[in-house]
Amino acid sequence: MELLSIGIGVVVSYLIGSMPTALWVGKAFYGIDIREHGSGNSGASNTFRVLGKKAGTAVLLIDIIKGLTAASLVRYFAFLEPGTIKFVNLQLLFGLSSVFGHIFPIYSKFKGGKGIATLVGMVLGIHYLSALACIMLFVVILFSTRYVSLSSILAAMAFPLIAVLVYKNEEPMFIAFGIAAAIMVVLTHQKNIVRLVSGNENKAKLLKKHRQ
Repeated sequence: MELLSIGIGVVVSYLIGSMPTALWVGKAFYGIDIREHGSGNSGASNTFRVLGKKAGTAVLLIDIIKGLTAASLVRYFAFLEPGTIKFVNLQLLFGLSSVFGHIFPIYSKFKGGKGIATLVGMVLGIHYLSALACIMLFVVILFSTRYVSLSSILAAMAFPLIAVLVYKNEEPMFIAFGIAAAIMVVLTHQKNIVRLVSGNENKAKLLKKHRQ
């Protein structure tokens, strides 16, 4: 029964993560397919670039909620005690399933975003203090540079350091996850890094309204 429940949790988490928020917002409110504009990515970063602050913020928040919801599913499992290693490990499993769903969504031909916002959401559900610290760092860098990609990369790299050095988290799987997540973010942003170095990276429209 436990294995069946866990399996269902993984599938549900994946389906939650698969919801293509940017694609739906773009088509419903702007009449465009976000994948045909900007970087072609259907995530919050490209939404900020193409549709502006209002749409980008909406997509960002919903994508965060997807990860948070997935990581919180374990709280409905009666056989798990909050705070235990098994509890945290299942939070990681469900959260990562939602991130995988965001990157490879079943609803839009397995072509999604880079999973950063959903990743932040799952961390909020597991260790909210570390997540909030990284969100604050992300916001400061974003409003200083207007580069969503740079903000995401630096916040992700800072996450395992903040968790261990500031909040003294000693859970092995959580620390390993933090390091792996930072590496994943860097790898999925290789093209952005090249554009940042060459000075060709697009900046987010934080202070401008989108014009049709």
